[in-house]
Amino acid sequence: MATATPFSSHSRLGDEKPAFTYGTAWKKDQTKILVEEALKQGFRRVDTAAQPRHYQEHLVGEALREAYTKGIVSRKDVYVQTKYTTPAGQDLGNMPYDPDAPLEEQLHTSIASSLKNLRPTNNDEENSYVDCLLLHSPLPTVEQTLQAWRVLETYVPHKIKALGISNVTLPVVREIYNTATVKPSVVQNRFYPQTRYDVPLRAFCKEYGITYQSFWTLTGNPKLLRSQPVVELAQAAQVSLPTALYALVMDLGVEVLNGTTRVEHMREDLEGIRQVRFWIASGSQEWPVLREAFKALIQGSL
Repeated sequence: MATATPFSSHSRLGDEKPAFTYGTAWKKDQTKILVEEALKQGFRRVDTAAQPRHYQEHLVGEALREAYTKGIVSRKDVYVQTKYTTPAGQDLGNMPYDPDAPLEEQLHTSIASSLKNLRPTNNDEENSYVDCLLLHSPLPTVEQTLQAWRVLETYVPHKIKALGISNVTLPVVREIYNTATVKPSVVQNRFYPQTRYDVPLRAFCKEYGITYQSFWTLTGNPKLLRSQPVVELAQAAQVSLPTALYALVMDLGVEVLNGTTRVEHMREDLEGIRQVRFWIASGSQEWPVLREAFKALIQGSL
């Protein structure tokens, strides 16, 4: 019996592409050094936001430019993702636009600040682009959310390659998908029991080719981390419990955000996923049983 291939389309079995997107929230003045270190260790996808309250987008940009200059990576090698955050999610004393401005102006100003922060070289704003821009959350009404989406569409494909939305429910994603000209490419949500692991939303994403990204994958799931499938995979593949959890979540088709601040954990997580891939490729009979047991745990949350 053939072993099923795990992980999302971004990280197939045997694929040497990195398994994770590096999350830059809450890194404060350590953002630059941590992003550059993540790139050195092998991360090639970076998530940030135009939200100084929780992200230092300008330091992400500095880290990327230094990495390009040093030859660690080139711009085409890195997937860079950022967000527009509404006034409700901002520190009103430190934000990239005037909260009293009309929504369209807020968006244009926020996007301009992101393109400046994430420019490929210090003197090259003209050629700046982001691979994906997300609405950090839906706006207060569906109509406002769709209005914001239409503004974002005007930047695609030259300055923004793809669009997405975070902290969102299935009805809103469905409405955007059914209404928008540029369909959502990314949904980024907490992956934890309180949302019952977004089973219906993830099914919708899979059906329509939308990448589902998870955050709080580790910290939001202490019970799942100690569950039998995770423990048994860690033992069988000789990896850490967090790596085993990440691998089983990826097998559901989820792209995992990893925001570790420890270099050894960056290395351990990336190497651990490769180790799980090789273990599965060796033809282990345990893998189909473990992955089905894990799926049953997630489905059982409904």
